[in-house]
Amino acid sequence: MANEPNATSRFAPRYAEIPTFMRAPLIRDPSKLDIALVGVPFDAGAENRPGQRHGPREIRNMSSLTRSVHHVTKINPYELCRIGDMGDVAFPWAFDLEKSHADITRFYETLREAGVAPLSAGGDHSISLPILRAIAARQPVGMVHIDAHTDTCDEELGSRFTHGTPFRRAVEEGVLDPRRVVQIGIRGAQNSEEGWAFSLDSGMRVIFIEEFSQLGVEAVIAELRRLVGDGPTYVSFDIDSLDPAFAPGTGTPEVGGLTTIEAQGLLRGLRGLNLIGGDVVEVAPPFDPTGNTALVGATMMYEILCVLADAVSQRKGTGK
Repeated sequence: MANEPNATSRFAPRYAEIPTFMRAPLIRDPSKLDIALVGVPFDAGAENRPGQRHGPREIRNMSSLTRSVHHVTKINPYELCRIGDMGDVAFPWAFDLEKSHADITRFYETLREAGVAPLSAGGDHSISLPILRAIAARQPVGMVHIDAHTDTCDEELGSRFTHGTPFRRAVEEGVLDPRRVVQIGIRGAQNSEEGWAFSLDSGMRVIFIEEFSQLGVEAVIAELRRLVGDGPTYVSFDIDSLDPAFAPGTGTPEVGGLTTIEAQGLLRGLRGLNLIGGDVVEVAPPFDPTGNTALVGATMMYEILCVLADAVSQRKGTGK
């Protein structure tokens, strides 16, 4: 196993040891990693229901329930890559949104320079912008975006950097190629059509939940694979893409969403793409005392880890 020297905690009883993401070893040195699991406990970009700052800790707790080998794909990410929990991004200016975004970018620049692929747990969805600023600084990337909302508004409550605006900013800043972006699961009434309009006018493929239901998981996978192609691609999974029956603990719940098995199917369908990183965001544990939303977040993070590890190992094998 790629992680075998540090694998002890993954085979200890799941109630034991210090909780890390999926019981991976805590490793602060990115030179020892191929994939870094990172917590981003930040929710100053949430305009209504906060609590996403508590997401990483609870996802870590619930991720203790995960095991190694995927039951469908048979991928064992720990055999393919060196994987570790790098801890959390620190926020000395937690009440200053833009300074905190800069702190996120600096953290991920270190990973980029070390050639490490990040898989992050948020935090509100505003964190995706500073992550993309770091990992896509040299080349705009495509994105598979699973969400109830397009997150392409221009501003919210006077700010241009909230959890409803990251992907408009990412396009404007040249770190996201809108022609290689697919947004899946979009739904819910809005007070303005500006977000939907920006996504469509910029060239993004927007699959509203009604179209998703008509097409089905396999057809949507075929469509997203055609659109993102073989270029570098980021995965952003907002937990509110799911129906709140499955994930009530989130900032902006929207009924009529994906089921957990549909979401897992979508993520498994990303295998073979040129994935460079991903995130799971908007888990707000205070709104779900059962812990189920954090469990769902941990499960989706594991699904992404499997396809990301497969992609990283393929690049390592070809020397790219």
